[in-house]
Amino acid sequence: MSSTPLSTLIKICGLTREADVLACINAGANAIGFVMYPKSARFVSPERAGTLAKMLPSKTMPVLLFVNASLEEVQAACRAVPNALLQFHGDETPFECDRLAQAVQRPYWRAARIPTENTASFDLVKFCQDYSNAQAILLDAHVDGYGGGGKTFNWSQLPPNVNAHLVLSGGLTPANVTDGIRQLRPKALSLAVDVSSGVELDGQKGLKDARKIQEFVAAVKAADAIE
Repeated sequence: MSSTPLSTLIKICGLTREADVLACINAGANAIGFVMYPKSARFVSPERAGTLAKMLPSKTMPVLLFVNASLEEVQAACRAVPNALLQFHGDETPFECDRLAQAVQRPYWRAARIPTENTASFDLVKFCQDYSNAQAILLDAHVDGYGGGGKTFNWSQLPPNVNAHLVLSGGLTPANVTDGIRQLRPKALSLAVDVSSGVELDGQKGLKDARKIQEFVAAVKAADAIE
């Protein structure tokens, strides 16, 4: 991750439309996520992801989100978006993550599915150790399916010190992201935030709201400014 201790990297995920990609770019997002999981309402094909990714300036990183994908699926997506970061969001083991990433010569993030009811029961330190080759560990709420549920977990119950780069996700909105940054930054080597449902048009998965995107980015930058 390219964030510094006082600069939170901002990723907006689940993009499906050109207008939304432009809104993210104009707001100052650092990374844009494309969902490669066919069962997701935010799914786009590799070809569609490639078309949208061509709109990104060089400073904006495309991210391809996979859930238990085959090597062939990962390779096809990376051919369409050759400079993308990978994000593994399913049940992939450390060996599988490393194998897939090495095959396409791309770094990866690994999602950790954090319990919403008893966050402290999840051994995040061990998870980070197990996936030590990941560029960052993405913290998402454990919901039915694989993410994108708009649910938060108890940030205060995470370990006080996690020797890893963290990406906070799960139910983030312009209203709560400042508090999330405040609570997570002291625990991590560096911090990023990842939002999807929190910047969508009400009830319309995959369709973003330009105003909410602007408000989310502004809230993150405001949090950085007061640290």
